[in-house]
Amino acid sequence: MRIALCSPLPPAASGIADYSATLLPAMRAHANVEMGGPGDIALYQIGNNPDHINAYEAALAEPGIVVLHEANLHHLIAALTIKRNDWDAYLRECEFDGGPEALAFARRVRALEMGPDYDGVPMLRRLLSRTRGVIAHSDFVIERARAAGFTGPAAKIPHGAWIPDVDRMAYRARLGLEHNDVLVGTFGHLKPYKRIAESLRAFKRVSRNEPRAKMILAGEPHPELNVEHLIETMGLRGAVRVLGRVDDINDFTGYLAACDVVLNLRYPTVGETSGTLLRALGLGKAVLVSDVGAFGEFPEEACLKVPVSHQEEHVLSEYLQLLVQRRDLGHALGERAREWVRAECNWDRVARMYVSFCRSVVESKPWTPPPESEPAVTEAPCLPPVETGYIKSWSVTPQDQQYVETHLTRFEKTLAITPPGGPGDRVLEMGAYLQITPALKTRLGYGEVRGCYYGPAGGIDPKRRTSASGEEFACDVDLFDAEKDRFPYEDGYFSTVLCCELLEHLPSDPMFMMVEINRILKDGGHVVITTPNISSHRAIAAILQGYHPGFFPAYLKPEAEANDARHNREYTPREIYLLLHDAGFTVTLLDTGPFRDLPKPELLWVEDVLERYGLPKDLRGDGIYAVGQKAGPVRHRYPSWLYD
Repeated sequence: MRIALCSPLPPAASGIADYSATLLPAMRAHANVEMGGPGDIALYQIGNNPDHINAYEAALAEPGIVVLHEANLHHLIAALTIKRNDWDAYLRECEFDGGPEALAFARRVRALEMGPDYDGVPMLRRLLSRTRGVIAHSDFVIERARAAGFTGPAAKIPHGAWIPDVDRMAYRARLGLEHNDVLVGTFGHLKPYKRIAESLRAFKRVSRNEPRAKMILAGEPHPELNVEHLIETMGLRGAVRVLGRVDDINDFTGYLAACDVVLNLRYPTVGETSGTLLRALGLGKAVLVSDVGAFGEFPEEACLKVPVSHQEEHVLSEYLQLLVQRRDLGHALGERAREWVRAECNWDRVARMYVSFCRSVVESKPWTPPPESEPAVTEAPCLPPVETGYIKSWSVTPQDQQYVETHLTRFEKTLAITPPGGPGDRVLEMGAYLQITPALKTRLGYGEVRGCYYGPAGGIDPKRRTSASGEEFACDVDLFDAEKDRFPYEDGYFSTVLCCELLEHLPSDPMFMMVEINRILKDGGHVVITTPNISSHRAIAAILQGYHPGFFPAYLKPEAEANDARHNREYTPREIYLLLHDAGFTVTLLDTGPFRDLPKPELLWVEDVLERYGLPKDLRGDGIYAVGQKAGPVRHRYPSWLYD
């Protein structure tokens, strides 16, 4: 199926242009999608401004699927008619949309008695009469489309969410903030309907008692709202700053990241979904929205909702007061928001929903949203933890015994997070030393256990070991280079692959290994990764005191006979998440904990530093423990965060 997309793209100053630029490559992973031209179905991104004139006119000429980003196109039609000095066309469109009452309104507009911005004449009927299908981000907009007479297929598809990577502290420094300042931000065109005056009045109540509270307004002031005058008369000059229009998307995102609380209020509304709101949620911000229209459909756990009533300013000020006094509550709200958009609004999921709806319209079939990309997880049997004594019993030399004793907590946790198998399941342990390898068969139940290690491709090293209790274990260890050689296994051969304390040693192409792991795992199979955490409390303490943060950065002497190579690159938990995602996995577990030593309470001062500066305190253990479940093919062979 070929989909022809019609939409403005950057550098058009339109949020929908940014939206389409992100959606396009995500859709191309699932269908043949091109900008314009012939196709099996045309997909039109329609917003209420002149940037969408071409898409609107094309949608009338060649009916396809219309994406309504809001339930009012009055400004767009005004640009097509009034701004072209075609008043007769404007009157015709108003009458077509709303009958005699709308025509009377249009005549008043023509007489310059009022402006062409009337919610009662949404100007949807013409477009919807020529549309084969409708996509919207909310039930609110779909209901408005139905009210305008559309009876065809419609799909509610979430607005995709950006999860940006930005230096929050750099932008807080640029704003001159102290570490304990709590920053509230409002973004976008500073129009009255974004509740700017109400927000300032609510903030004034808070700032009387909370000198730590600061506020920025990042957007172009509207001529109908004298923002500077409001700030002056409310006595907020020292606490509120107007940044003006921020055109650079990196700066815009940076100022969002600098905030602790983001206000995304608006009334009245015509069902628009804010791209700024999705960016704020993706950044893990505590966000306040108006409980109206599409915004009222956001989940309670992801944002706080402010009623549009006489209680608005009171509720808003109470929420702000709480978030200024209890930053931990704001952090928790932001983390829930980030997890929600990561699961529900990721671009891959959105793209798959788009493609499946387009296909259903082309085939004239009812649309059912596609299942989550994550395969169904079969509940594994609950097995007792592997006994410490059992792990130790396989250490046959004093050197092995010392190593196992040092790393025992890591071995125990690794076995605890490894999904158990059955007689028909195969498991591969990469970098196998046979410390926990026997337990994969005898305690976790795998029918076939294999190991692999660095060596000349095609070689096999048969391993035999007898435990202290006399138990025998045999395992063939295949030799190859995990960064260069095709793994010597068939596609989908294994149920589980363990990649423990291997990733940090790879010097050149770790994604080659991840691609091969994806290939040799069956659909729904698991990969278990353990690796040192370069952003742990220990690592932060080391670097702040002038030491290297890595666990094993030292070069080996040429004459040294060492079994372990030095660490070439250590990872953060977020990077492990990205690594698994880019390699086609769904992350089912991401945790940190003890790595080779017990936790050190003397490092609690690092947590205090993180608390002071509003930085994340979770996932700071010495070791990273992650489990990914194969969800599909590799998404990015050379992700930009890892490769230059």
